[in-house]
Amino acid sequence: MRIVFMGTPDFAEASLKKLIDEGFPVVGVFTQPDKPRGRGMEMSFSPVKTLALANNIPVYQPEKMRDGTALAQIKALAPDILVVVAYGRILPDDILAVPRYGAVNVHASLLPKYRGSAPIQWAVLNGDRTTGVSTMYLASEMDTGDVIYTEETEIGEQETSGELFDRLKDLGAALLVKTLRDIEVGCAPRTPQDHAKASYVTMLDKSMSPIDWNKSPRAVLKHIYGLQPWPVATMELEGAVYRVFAAEYTENHTDKAPGSIVSAGKGGIEMACAGGETLMITELQAPGKKRMSAADFLRGHPIKIEE
Repeated sequence: MRIVFMGTPDFAEASLKKLIDEGFPVVGVFTQPDKPRGRGMEMSFSPVKTLALANNIPVYQPEKMRDGTALAQIKALAPDILVVVAYGRILPDDILAVPRYGAVNVHASLLPKYRGSAPIQWAVLNGDRTTGVSTMYLASEMDTGDVIYTEETEIGEQETSGELFDRLKDLGAALLVKTLRDIEVGCAPRTPQDHAKASYVTMLDKSMSPIDWNKSPRAVLKHIYGLQPWPVATMELEGAVYRVFAAEYTENHTDKAPGSIVSAGKGGIEMACAGGETLMITELQAPGKKRMSAADFLRGHPIKIEE
């Protein structure tokens, strides 16, 4: 089964590597055009391009998908199926119609929940207990195609979006292999999504960083872990903005207003949240400083607790 793979970031790289390791014939790879990165703004390759070149797989980087160039390239490759994983482009119908098996996608949610961008982060931010990956057939509209397989996994209470990302990219890669093998032998299921149950999520941005202490301790904790590795939660201490990386629940209660410092010591910085409950901040980063435990920070920066 001749495969054309279309993807760009680390999440897609895991799927491409799995296909290569399992011996699938990947005849071409499409990825986003190279972009300048870093302080020197030097042109860099996407993770998918780097992996493809290392395995002598032809790489294509069309600027547009609807001017006929990509269509001609795909037709020339004569794929039996397109595999699309975090490519970052919507494929027009004429491209989807080229392979005899169509196009399949790996999506990091249990569809139809969390269609769109950043489903991993939003699963953590929203405090979901479980999430997963789905394989589906691509359709004209984003993330609306028939589902082939899903695989569910629990979300750790203090698992960051980055940690969950690493687990789901491998889970998705394994599910993709099962999907392709079953499509090839004709036993892959095809389940239409219940569009009435669909939800959509968007990309994160830095405006989301400030912690809202008027929320419950769990909501704050999930905010902290959901915004890692980017854009990272923030809080204000003594007029400066600190990045917050870790927190723990307490069994304490307070009469102080949400956002007040309740205590500061070996355990960390205890903050008042909604309903008189508290949350212990255990790891943070001061402006211009290294990330450190709250206990280490307090040894050099004692905080005055207002009564």
